[in-house]
Amino acid sequence: MRAMIASAVVAVLAVTPLLANESESERRLGEAATVLSQIMGEAEQRIPEELFERAHCLVVVPDLQVGPFVVTGTVGKGYVVCRTRSQTEWSAPAALRIQGGRIGFHIGGSSADLVMLVMNNGAADRLLDSKYTLGAEGTVAAGPVGRTLPALTDEQRRADILAWSRSNGLLNGVALEGTTLHQDLEDNQRLYGRRLATRDIVAGAVAPPPAARSLLAFLNRYGAKVRAQ
Repeated sequence: MRAMIASAVVAVLAVTPLLANESESERRLGEAATVLSQIMGEAEQRIPEELFERAHCLVVVPDLQVGPFVVTGTVGKGYVVCRTRSQTEWSAPAALRIQGGRIGFHIGGSSADLVMLVMNNGAADRLLDSKYTLGAEGTVAAGPVGRTLPALTDEQRRADILAWSRSNGLLNGVALEGTTLHQDLEDNQRLYGRRLATRDIVAGAVAPPPAARSLLAFLNRYGAKVRAQ
């Protein structure tokens, strides 16, 4: 019995440093993958899979802190991942901060997970700048919800970006005009050891960190195919 207890203690002590060494940035990457997997694991309350196949980039912000209608200040951090030139693989994730703007409806909670799909090359290129404001640099619309893709509205078809929020387990399309996405050089340094710009990371300057494996595995499952617009 004493030998078994001693072995258990040694195992815990061996794992504890690994957990302690995980940075907040790495933990957030895992949360981003979990958010996407949970959304796509739903029967009906999910993002239509076809949209992942059409998307040029993905933005995911887990646990965005919000008020009833307004997002103010620096309230969330997340990641952007884009297709590589081959169109069949995805880049390493680049860190970003989300700030300002108004959420277009009451989400019913103090926090939400945000997902955005960038639907064309022009918007994807502008997103890689140091700052990108939704509704100014590009149009944004609330994305559709369902297992299959419904007939899109004119606004959704014209939008550069489709966006969703998930709060209290419920997924809804969300309007994010005026919200600004900023590259997060500090978090990029924590992940990659260098203050890399978003554009450099997405262009393939570095290999994905181990913490991104789950996120990229998700994209390889749902977004590996490329579907014509």
